[in-house]
Amino acid sequence: MKLRLLTAAATTAALLMVAGCGGSDGDSPAASGPIDLRMTIWSANAKHTALFDQIATAYKKDHPEIGKITFESIPFDSYTTALTTQIGGGNAPDLAWILESTAPDFVTSGALEPIDKDPDLLPSATATWEQDGKLFAYPFSTSPLGVFVNTDLVTAAGRPTPAQQIAAGAWIWDQAVATGAAVQAKTGKGGIVVGDFDYKGWDTLNTIWAGWGARPWSEDGKSCGFDQQPMVDAMTFVHKTIFTDKAMPGPGRTTDFFAGDASMVLTQISRAALLEKAKFKWDLVPLPKGPAGEYSVVGQAGIGVMKRGKHADAAKKFLAYFTDQENSAKLAQFFPPPRKSQLTTSLLAKANPLLKPEQLQSVVIDGIERGDLKTSHTGYAELQQTVRAALDPLWKPDADVKAVLSGVCSKINPLLSK
Repeated sequence: MKLRLLTAAATTAALLMVAGCGGSDGDSPAASGPIDLRMTIWSANAKHTALFDQIATAYKKDHPEIGKITFESIPFDSYTTALTTQIGGGNAPDLAWILESTAPDFVTSGALEPIDKDPDLLPSATATWEQDGKLFAYPFSTSPLGVFVNTDLVTAAGRPTPAQQIAAGAWIWDQAVATGAAVQAKTGKGGIVVGDFDYKGWDTLNTIWAGWGARPWSEDGKSCGFDQQPMVDAMTFVHKTIFTDKAMPGPGRTTDFFAGDASMVLTQISRAALLEKAKFKWDLVPLPKGPAGEYSVVGQAGIGVMKRGKHADAAKKFLAYFTDQENSAKLAQFFPPPRKSQLTTSLLAKANPLLKPEQLQSVVIDGIERGDLKTSHTGYAELQQTVRAALDPLWKPDADVKAVLSGVCSKINPLLSK
């Protein structure tokens, strides 16, 4: 645990070090040879990179000064650590994808160059990436999380589908759990899968706890929310769902919805591409209604220009092209756009042919308009690892939920007060 915390602390230290350094000198006109640009990404999806390469090729045709544009894929689990290591080691990329959870660190540290702000961008999408009236990253993906449903398994378990429950005004968490439990009991398949959770990525559980109005810490980031009643109630519900109702796969069990092994998965719409050749009938619906009412959770990623990159000026120009109206519409196939003019069912349906207009409206458009961004905080890497370790005792059948959550607060309060 100490080694992991040192790594997390080093992540923030590498960014803060940048704030004390001067920015790059831009692109010197005396430089010899073409300008090569490098962008770090965490996707290795061949369809993603093919689209990126297509956009880059079109850009180079009108910009002879540009040589190679490389998209460097880094595994998601180690992405931020690898990126900050590059920055700290003097090998910063020109551009980089940045997770919303680490946005406060990147924005406040001075690691990013300010970029032009397009008035077409949704204020709710840019808020995380702004400081002192300046925009420091383009929110290229603003993706609400929804529920993909294996309707074949739900029907086989004798349960009404979520679409039928929505029509009846009964799509609530209790009904979702009843469906997941029935599928597990009657078919042997998994019930509800929380995407990327695996009993390590605790922050992905915000797709559930947000329905209780719970937060891991206060909006100003200074006080712990794990021991507050909304979170205690939400995590008690999660614990019961796992160990009593058997509606979620337990610790140590890997269940792949996209292979047909679970009734539901809570994840982002970009995963729809995995269902292109699905051998089962499926649907996409909004998150179930929680005790606090209807809600939506939005995952977001930004693209920033690194202040310590070799070609900051050229990187800004390419970023402006990569995210303009035309290319934003192309990227909408995988990454919901943050542009007001492009949040229409007609554009999204064209970019996402696997999804129906009503699915795009209820999950994507409505979700973006009312959704809350996923958890973030300065020093997030250290907080994330500390919470993960403190929650380990929760994943046992006889866990004292309230006591475990109080223990989480005792561990992170010193970090929140920094």
